Amino acid sequence: MVRLRVKVGPKGQIVIPKMFRDAYRIKEGGYAVIEPRDDGLLIRGLEDPEEVLEWIRRRKESIRCTREARLGDLAEVDLEEEFG
Repeated sequence: MVRLRVKVGPKGQIVIPKMFRDAYRIKEGGYAVIEPRDDGLLIRGLEDPEEVLEWIRRRKESIRCTREARLGDLAEVDLEEEFG
């Protein structure tokens, strides 16, 4: 496990080192989620919804999906059997 000591500024701000920002996609102007845990705080990058939608669009094109999914399409599929 990597541990780095960071200094806490006057308003409680800390600087997340670049290697962690890059690894966890925490971008300037973006958002992060902070969750309290029994042993400290968990800081997690929050994906930009527009980036997620763009990834879905690219993925859809790459698999040549020709129709929109409809509610109930997977109702009769046993996902454990399908992907297990």
